[in-house]
Amino acid sequence: MYKRSFLWIVLCGLLSFSCQDKKEYFEESGTVFHTLYHIKYEAPQLLTEQIDAELQKFNLSLNPFNPNSIIAKVNRNEAVEVDEWFKEVFNKSMEVSKNSEGVFDITCAPFINVWGFGFSKKDSVTPQMIDSLKTFVGYQKVHLEGNQVVKEDPRLLLNCSAIAKGYACDVVARLLEKEGIENYMIDIGGEVVMKGVNPNGICWRIGINIPEDDSTNTKNNYDEIVQLCKKGAIATSGNYRNFYIKDGKKYAHTIDPRTGYPSEQNILSATIVANDCITADAYATAFMAMGLDKAKEMAASLPEIEYYIIYADENGKHQIDYSEGMLQYLPRRKK
Repeated sequence: MYKRSFLWIVLCGLLSFSCQDKKEYFEESGTVFHTLYHIKYEAPQLLTEQIDAELQKFNLSLNPFNPNSIIAKVNRNEAVEVDEWFKEVFNKSMEVSKNSEGVFDITCAPFINVWGFGFSKKDSVTPQMIDSLKTFVGYQKVHLEGNQVVKEDPRLLLNCSAIAKGYACDVVARLLEKEGIENYMIDIGGEVVMKGVNPNGICWRIGINIPEDDSTNTKNNYDEIVQLCKKGAIATSGNYRNFYIKDGKKYAHTIDPRTGYPSEQNILSATIVANDCITADAYATAFMAMGLDKAKEMAASLPEIEYYIIYADENGKHQIDYSEGMLQYLPRRKK
């Protein structure tokens, strides 16, 4: 009787372990930072609560539109200690700013606002207004001392919108890694981190949109497919969805912090592949404001990124350019 009971307990334990070990693909979706997110992952159970909790914590750190966030308090010059997430984003921003010679700059929020793409909108922009704002815009005018942000001018504002979505993907990826997840895809506002395979057992694939003017975000015609078989990140920046027309002129959301005006470069969209999404997101934005030649020159000194650029030639026709290392991620172009 004792042996039978023992065998039954062992059998039940094995069955229980087998059931718990069975994995399936789950999907999560919602909104964060005023944008949509979509997450797919293979796991024994749903991780909705853990993912939501992580995104809410992140929201309280780096969302400038949340009045209770750390970055909002920094912008209001309140006494606040920044967290590790804030510091990582700030330090990466400073790194990219230096590498791009100031084309990427998280202090350009006043310019973003005045052109109608940030916290508030203005009816008109004058050269005098831009010159006035320049006095308190510049990544060299702010730094960290321990857990404190130190500004040269209290009017200086930080906006991490060009890097925070990518970093949020990294944060969720770290959470999934801690949970032992091997196969996943995280998409937050078009910035993506992926690892392993999709539900069909093949490497994840992401499309690069043809840059067509589309302020409604409804067109999804693909110019190219990017395939990542190992863990990696991809981010695309373009002016074809976030823009407005005023007095017959198109104003795009990519601002050149050095001039204070919307960038008028020949790049229509820039896609960056990197090991993490914070890097991909930041450089995708920098590429847009730099133009083709300068972007390629910078990329040559950055082995951690690969790029795929769609640009307009002198006749206005769409052309493409991509780094040699990018070819490994383009299955349709492999020989």
